[in-house]
Amino acid sequence: MEQSRIPAFYKMTLDERARAVHERGLLSEDDYRLLASGEHTLKPHRADKMIENVIGVLGLPMGLGLNFLVNDREYLVPMAVEEPSIVAALSAAAKIVRGCGGFRVESTEPILIGQIQIVDAANTVRAKADLLRRKDEIINLANSLHPNMVARGGGAKDLEIHSHRSPSTGLDMIVVHLLVNTCDAMGANLVNTMCEGVAPLVESITDGKVFLRILSNLTDRALVRARAVIPARALAGKGYEGEQVRDGIILANDLAVVDPYRAATHNKGIMNGVDAVALATGNDWRAIEAAAHAYAARDGRYASLTRWYKDDDGNLVGELEIPIKVGTVGGPLQSNPSVALNLRLSRVAGARELAELMGAVGLAQNFAALRALVTDGIQQGHMTLHARSVATAAGAPPHLFDTVVERLIDSGEIKIWKAHEILREAERQTGTAAAPEPIDAEQRGVGYGKVILFGEHAVVYGAHAVAAPVPMAIQARVKDAREGIDIIIPRWGVEQRLHERPEQRHSFEKPIALILERLGLIDRAMQIEIFPNLPRAMGLGSSAAIAVAITRALDLHYRLGLSDEQVNAMAYECEKVAHGNPSGIDNTVATYGRFLMFKRGEPPFKRELVVPHRIPLVIGISGVESLTAKMVARVRTAWEKNPKLYDRIFNEIDSLSLQGAEAVERGDLEQMGELMNVCQGLLNALQVSCWEIEEMVQIARNAGALGAKLTGGGGGGSFIAVCPDAEIQARVIRALHEEGYRSMEVSIGG
Repeated sequence: MEQSRIPAFYKMTLDERARAVHERGLLSEDDYRLLASGEHTLKPHRADKMIENVIGVLGLPMGLGLNFLVNDREYLVPMAVEEPSIVAALSAAAKIVRGCGGFRVESTEPILIGQIQIVDAANTVRAKADLLRRKDEIINLANSLHPNMVARGGGAKDLEIHSHRSPSTGLDMIVVHLLVNTCDAMGANLVNTMCEGVAPLVESITDGKVFLRILSNLTDRALVRARAVIPARALAGKGYEGEQVRDGIILANDLAVVDPYRAATHNKGIMNGVDAVALATGNDWRAIEAAAHAYAARDGRYASLTRWYKDDDGNLVGELEIPIKVGTVGGPLQSNPSVALNLRLSRVAGARELAELMGAVGLAQNFAALRALVTDGIQQGHMTLHARSVATAAGAPPHLFDTVVERLIDSGEIKIWKAHEILREAERQTGTAAAPEPIDAEQRGVGYGKVILFGEHAVVYGAHAVAAPVPMAIQARVKDAREGIDIIIPRWGVEQRLHERPEQRHSFEKPIALILERLGLIDRAMQIEIFPNLPRAMGLGSSAAIAVAITRALDLHYRLGLSDEQVNAMAYECEKVAHGNPSGIDNTVATYGRFLMFKRGEPPFKRELVVPHRIPLVIGISGVESLTAKMVARVRTAWEKNPKLYDRIFNEIDSLSLQGAEAVERGDLEQMGELMNVCQGLLNALQVSCWEIEEMVQIARNAGALGAKLTGGGGGGSFIAVCPDAEIQARVIRALHEEGYRSMEVSIGG
């Protein structure tokens, strides 16, 4: 069993997470009971023994970083941190690196430096020479103060002499550096004791006066070097090619190398992960921070702690060099039970291994931040997780939780008062039930969602396609108003007045304005309410369904007498605004709600397929928005560069569509599944798939699906899997949910 991979961990309850870790053998029975009971947390009476003037205990969330593979060993990483997105982003980054062989980390011995400052030496040059000549005597004295440390292989190892000019007096200062291997202890008290102990001997050797004698937190003799090599293909996703992401990460890091203003934020991101582990394991995160930032400025200018570059094979290579001096034994273990539990959970053998793990965490956190910055932007992830925290604080129940989060994000007001307002509205609309509002054809216009079984992208170039409506529709209702045109989408938190000037209209307003203009209604005052039961931008035809629903709602309200052909034509014009060069299949299925064979043309060919039995499908949601216009443009560019090659692919897809239609009408699910598998390979060749879709496809096939492929524009969105029966449907859904993907079972045709 993969110990650091726990699928769908974030969806589990607290008890389920503790149990999952326990079942993997990472928590003993005693630790499991301790964690489940809450007895591992620091109690006030213990805190009172740790610092002065205690009046209580501050709590911090303690989470687990997942998916870490470091030097071929798996780790769960305990992290104490209050900032949303850190743990999730870290785990996602570690999952990518894990798939590429994991992190490689090495470290130097855990050396801590003690400083002894000498002033008023009679002869600085002679004093320095005498100190070096009697170096062994000083080291032996220091070690005599901690013989147990020496017995464990540690202790004072070397002596260095430095000199500085005092800026206030102009006099010379000699500084002795005592280099001490503190083994598994952080070692601050140990080194301070050694410095105090050798001070009289140092004074007698130099004929000077010892002033300061204390450790240095610039631990540049305890270095950790972490490295990850990531092929460009592993970086693709969210509509971006792997090479784009790779080059963007390199460019972003380059700015941090030369610009201290960027470097400060860049390195802060690294420390987001390192500090969280330090805090969870009872280490002095302030000392680690000080060392890291001082090391970043060691050449006289503050710069990035990481280096990202492209190797000869085109891989992205990330390297982090950072001083990390930590301990796994000492006071915090005895005084804080959470620290002891976290160290046992991490399963590190000692301080050096913990430092190496923290180095891998720092590099992973930096990778996650840079990848977010050069793709969809880091703010999206922060906003989503912040919205989840606010929804929780507002008391959103499980069946309305996602709705509240979505509307909070769309509102731009991620505040508790706004969450309460959204929650009240959602409860009013649903009657506290999760089921969608029923369709009332007399009052609301309806547009149907769809799945494409065969023919994506090739249909734009004249190939046949096979598509079916799904039992998820979008409804719209029109009401009279006193002034203006208001667009309300309660589920998405949209409440927008249609801008009168076309250049000011948002992208979602433009198709609506087009419908109103074509129908001669742009000057009417009205309220358009839209009730979507389809996810946005997931390849299920939501934009076409909205256009059909609004057109039909306007037809009902104003008694326009529109035919289905006119509704379909209107929706097609809206699809042109949304996607540039649509095939027409989405609006056709959204309008007619029939299982169709479709071919683009003037007029388009459409034939209803007669399906003998209901076809059991699973629809899986990748969570990555499917930007149809972008995918269509990408395929167009590739076709223009190599039309003969791409025409052959389109012809192959056309043949699969024709065979698929025959299999559908025969009810031959095995043949249908086989053809879908082949079609997915061709769509991958068109570069419209993504790693999330590929992973879901493989999960479904392994769980017993007869065939699986993306549906819609690709680049994210959704996939479909055809199943032989309801039992396999349920198995596929469980397998997808275990890997963290949303899915649903539907039946089409029949």
